Amino acid sequence: MGRVVVTGGAGFLGSHLCHRLLDRGDEVVCLDNLITGSLSNIADLFGRRGFQFVEHDVSTYVWVPGDVDAVLHFASPASPIDFERIPIQILKVGSLGTHNALGLAKAKGARFFLASTSEVYGDPQVHPQPESYWGHVNPIGPRGVYDEAKRFAEAMTMAYQRFHGLDVRIVRIFNTYGPQMRPDDGRAVSNFIVQALQDKPITVYGDGLQTRSFCYVDDEVRGFLALLDSDLRGPCNIGNPREYTILELAQAVIEVTGSSSEIIHEPLPVDDPTQRQPDITRAVDKLGWQPEVELRAGIERTAAYFRGILAGEKAAATEA
Repeated sequence: MGRVVVTGGAGFLGSHLCHRLLDRGDEVVCLDNLITGSLSNIADLFGRRGFQFVEHDVSTYVWVPGDVDAVLHFASPASPIDFERIPIQILKVGSLGTHNALGLAKAKGARFFLASTSEVYGDPQVHPQPESYWGHVNPIGPRGVYDEAKRFAEAMTMAYQRFHGLDVRIVRIFNTYGPQMRPDDGRAVSNFIVQALQDKPITVYGDGLQTRSFCYVDDEVRGFLALLDSDLRGPCNIGNPREYTILELAQAVIEVTGSSSEIIHEPLPVDDPTQRQPDITRAVDKLGWQPEVELRAGIERTAAYFRGILAGEKAAATEA
């Protein structure tokens, strides 16, 4: 693509994307206000040619000097614990932030890529979920701040495509996991692995029979780039279609890590979806993409990352 702006580039997915873009020869301008992102995720990029970091909140006016070939809008807190902790910021980055990022793409004549989410489907009444499904979302519930922010972002993106002729791509991301997740981000994979590595009880919400589809981050980012480089307009699901119950995930984490953790149950959060599984027919047919990393292999890689994080925290505590 040439020169690419990545908003939220110091976050979990954004940082992986910055690495992959640089690896393939693109220049990268990474924008992040570090509210949930971390400089540690991109620390190794500061010495690389073609990389630039700018600390900035894209909910305010965004400008990047020079030519820009693509704007990839990944800025947004995305973890359940953030929905109650910083709901206004989530709504602002989904609305004002998307508008500002679209404005930058329009001014530069750049392709715009929106990181949307499977959360636009809410607690789905269609299974698996194709891109044609409009969703089943509670707009005033605690999860609504994220769901509706992304639904608005999609509407704004398509309005720019129709009214301004902007070249746009929209990816709907399903549950993704891997290195550079926050240990305390509240998502099932990170929660379970950290608890297992510490031999603490693994907390499953509800009966654990709700399902999710977990995609390893390397597969997910490979799908992003395939979509970015394609001519496919309109939303595209990128996720792993293999469906697991939360209890199955917890048991897999215990087995892979060799943990002695027991599984305990806590009350189910409000509006927690009962099922989540992508229909990836469009991605397979139009992009030639499908996931490759099996769940247990992905858990092993992610657990190795968290072992290093926990060891570093323990060493720091000892020194203090």
